[in-house]
Amino acid sequence: RLPIIQGGTFAFLTPTLAMLSLPKWKCPAWTQNATLVNVSSPEFIEVWQTRIREVQGAIIVASCFQILVGFSGLIGFLMRFIGPLTIAPTITLVALPLFDSAGDEAGQHWGIAFMTISFIVLFSQYLKDVPVPLPSYQRGKKCHVSPVYLFQIFPVLLGLSLSWLLCYVLTVTDILPADPTAYGHLARTDTRGDVLSQAPWFRLPYPGQWGVPTISLAGIFGILAGVISSMLESVGDYYACARLSGAPPPPKHAISRGIGVEGIGCLLAGAWGTGNGTTSYSENVGALGITKVGSRMVIIAGACAMLLSGIFGKVGAMLASIPTPVIGGMFLVMFGVITAVGISNLQYTDMNSSRNIFIFGFSVFAGLTVPNWASKNSTLLETGITQLDQMIQVLLTTGMFVGGVLGFILDNTIPGTQEERGLLAWKNSHKGEVDNSQLISKVYDLPFGIGTKYCALPWFRYLPACP
Repeated sequence: RLPIIQGGTFAFLTPTLAMLSLPKWKCPAWTQNATLVNVSSPEFIEVWQTRIREVQGAIIVASCFQILVGFSGLIGFLMRFIGPLTIAPTITLVALPLFDSAGDEAGQHWGIAFMTISFIVLFSQYLKDVPVPLPSYQRGKKCHVSPVYLFQIFPVLLGLSLSWLLCYVLTVTDILPADPTAYGHLARTDTRGDVLSQAPWFRLPYPGQWGVPTISLAGIFGILAGVISSMLESVGDYYACARLSGAPPPPKHAISRGIGVEGIGCLLAGAWGTGNGTTSYSENVGALGITKVGSRMVIIAGACAMLLSGIFGKVGAMLASIPTPVIGGMFLVMFGVITAVGISNLQYTDMNSSRNIFIFGFSVFAGLTVPNWASKNSTLLETGITQLDQMIQVLLTTGMFVGGVLGFILDNTIPGTQEERGLLAWKNSHKGEVDNSQLISKVYDLPFGIGTKYCALPWFRYLPACP
């Protein structure tokens, strides 16, 4: 019930690559030479489809674990032990470790990246209170001109569009280099031109489109590590999204329901053969902080647009032509906002306390240090058990998992009062605005009156995902 988007997650990427690096699934040598590959040949199609079916099976089984954790209320039970000192490092480490990838993408052409940043900052901060007169229609007033705060509603979209348009002009005039090895080449809009020409106009995906999924223990245990990381990330995103949209912190039943539904989303993604699972988009949280648009209807409209993009191949292919430095500039802004949102959770705690300073500082620094070491020394973590190696590798290279777990353990074991830990201020943060129970019910109840009309039976209150 929060204005947050579900989409593909990087948490599943590492275990997927680890699974496909096993001797059984290593690609044949002839597929490494592009001149020998005919992508439409039955042999090549069978090579990649057998592997994606293996990934499908692992995601489907692992998603059942997430569904169980969510709808059983286990995640809600754990929430009583989770406070600001757990949420703050978790959210902070969602975005902070991404500085490298954001810098790499923006660094493809810093001029274009800074132009994108300038547009987004201009629209979201300087022009947010400037109304734009636009024609509108109302039954009483008929056709008239109404002021619309366009820059506040669409700062990211406007910034991306203008930068994209300028890159197109620079591409047509050949100001940007055409040599693939030259600096700034990826700022051109035609670097992925073949994607648009080859994409079909219409294609309807369906479950099992690559064949019957296959299952292996190595794949399941590896993807389970990604599921654990994505659940922890999602809980942090729920709190960040609620805070940015002005909603009360999500109650336990809403978190349980959210994690359970995310598990269903992973199950569907696996069945459809996307090669990935789903989780809450941290980028969406960053966009929410910039645009200040927390409407569910906007998210629903965006979801419908994404569904259409998946059906009409040309639309998705066109979006894929957005230049890399434009995306990098957007990431610099959004990831900065997410990091700041994570740190802002510390306002509930007593930051004059050396206890709290230690917990937050150590959790964040360890969340950066441990993954960096683990990614460079993966051989030292080998136990000889492939499944265990995959889980250890994924968990220790996920900064938000390392920082979140350390914050959780330290906050619940180091002595401290409820007030010092920020739990009292956390629980009472929305008192005085409206009745808290009424506000929570209004925000987090099931839609279309399901919670009041169809779930009013007494035994429904014993279900962890129900109020």
